[in-house]
Amino acid sequence: MRILLFREDGVIEPWAREFAALMPQVQTIAWREGEALPPCDYAVLWSPTPALLDQLAHVRAIFLMGAGVDALLKLGDALPPVPIVRLGDAGMGVQMAEYVAHAVLRYFRRFEEYEQQARHGAWNPLPQIAKQDFSVGIMGLGRLGLPVVEAMRLFGFPVRGWSRTPKAIAGVDCFHGTDGLDAFLRGTRVLVCMLPLTLDTANLLDRHNMGKLLPGAYLINVARGPILAEPDLMTLIRSGHIAGATLDVFRHEPLPAPHPFWNEPRISITPHISALTVRHDAVRQIADKIAALENGQPVADLVDRQLGY
Repeated sequence: MRILLFREDGVIEPWAREFAALMPQVQTIAWREGEALPPCDYAVLWSPTPALLDQLAHVRAIFLMGAGVDALLKLGDALPPVPIVRLGDAGMGVQMAEYVAHAVLRYFRRFEEYEQQARHGAWNPLPQIAKQDFSVGIMGLGRLGLPVVEAMRLFGFPVRGWSRTPKAIAGVDCFHGTDGLDAFLRGTRVLVCMLPLTLDTANLLDRHNMGKLLPGAYLINVARGPILAEPDLMTLIRSGHIAGATLDVFRHEPLPAPHPFWNEPRISITPHISALTVRHDAVRQIADKIAALENGQPVADLVDRQLGY
């Protein structure tokens, strides 16, 4: 069996070592622009070039090295007509939970305000926020969203969830679809975006929808930058309707130097690190899925090209 490994940054040797350890019978293949690709059974890749896609029509399936699929699906008809399989959790769920918990607790316990006071030598205990008034609404209740839900429940926050289709989760007020979005937003103090980027979710977080959040709300975006209408967030922060935002993803990455987010103290910026692929877990998951395909068994996390994830 031959497996193609490709990353836009060219760093495939660590992936090759992991596959060699888990699947010693498999030969991994590297590819560079301008080369002819030898026959391969499967492709494991991230950010492929159009020239590579032209040579993948005969692989049995394409596996992604990360959880997001929008960067691949935007290539549209250039994609070969073969199954595309995304990663499930692969160690990213707990990282998402850590990141979101840190951000929520930072706002809830008013740590940002205490840091500002400390810089001025002020000793001033602030009134405690009532937890029942600090509802956390999570948009996206999939494989990565559920660990965040559990973390918020563990801390005792009122948890709300919104998804495209109906979900039932113990201890969570669940909403779904276009009809449920309004009620979900109007009862949310901290909005956590974990949605995939699709035609339906692009610019979903605009002035109209974010304006429905409870006054003094907070936004945490660990999904994809284009889901957020960035100028609208600036408008709502300057008006005071949104008290602060923690953003890990942006429409353009790296975030350009002149972007107004850099100079807004109520916006916390991280460089797309909320959940990084744990390579060993990812390779083990891909190896298990290849084994299932070889044995004619069903495989989880098949991408639906129409839905966009």
